[in-house]
Amino acid sequence: MTAAPEDEVLHRIESNVSWITLNRPEAMNAVTWDQRERVIALLGEASADPAVRAVVVTATGKGFCAGADLRGGPAAGGERVAGDVARMIRLGAQRLITAVLDCEKPVLAAVNGTAAGIGAHLALACDLVIAAEPARFIEVFVRRGLVPDGGGAYLLPRLVGPQKAKELMFFGDAVPAAEAERLGLVNRVVPAEELEATAREWAERLAQGPTRALAMTKQLVNASLDGDRAAALAAEATAQEINMTTADANEGVASFVERRTPKYLGR
Repeated sequence: MTAAPEDEVLHRIESNVSWITLNRPEAMNAVTWDQRERVIALLGEASADPAVRAVVVTATGKGFCAGADLRGGPAAGGERVAGDVARMIRLGAQRLITAVLDCEKPVLAAVNGTAAGIGAHLALACDLVIAAEPARFIEVFVRRGLVPDGGGAYLLPRLVGPQKAKELMFFGDAVPAAEAERLGLVNRVVPAEELEATAREWAERLAQGPTRALAMTKQLVNASLDGDRAAALAAEATAQEINMTTADANEGVASFVERRTPKYLGR
């Protein structure tokens, strides 16, 4: 019997943090079509829900996400025609990564184990990445004679530079967590037994922050490598103008003047 999407992607909200957990440990959390759609939907809900102020993406078992499980998608009928593959990528892997990048709340990846292919890109699209010591990242596509999907050729050069990105993609070697941290793919490496607690600490700290300011900061940073200096500075000025109308900005200034700890409400 096929498991329901709700069983294969667990979800809970605690302390204003949305926890999204891939739950197919027997398959190293290779992501199916149904799982992908549920994760996209949950990220969209988190983005729109004022009660959610941070998101954690993690997984059960020994694997974070071993890539795409092509056997888990809708059955293909008939002969493939030109455009089918590009359409599948646009509607599948690229939508998943875009949902992370466009989420208006900070998204933290808690990588418990192997993150390969689209699984690696799911983690690297997140705003912050905490990895357990056994975790590793693999650009597995070349091993299958494939071109990277899920925005890999967009994400990796922005994190490690074009030369290192090509090395990782050309050879497809596993990158251990410690090396990933050295390269700048990961923010922090912790013992496996400390991963959830560390992710919770970081996420709850983000959830207590000025949510709209964090959202606009995320947008500015994500767009910074795509435009010129003038566009970046104009976007920054616009973001400042918008943010100064928020209650949290007023609270931040007032708390500084009054020499007290700010209490942000996420609006």
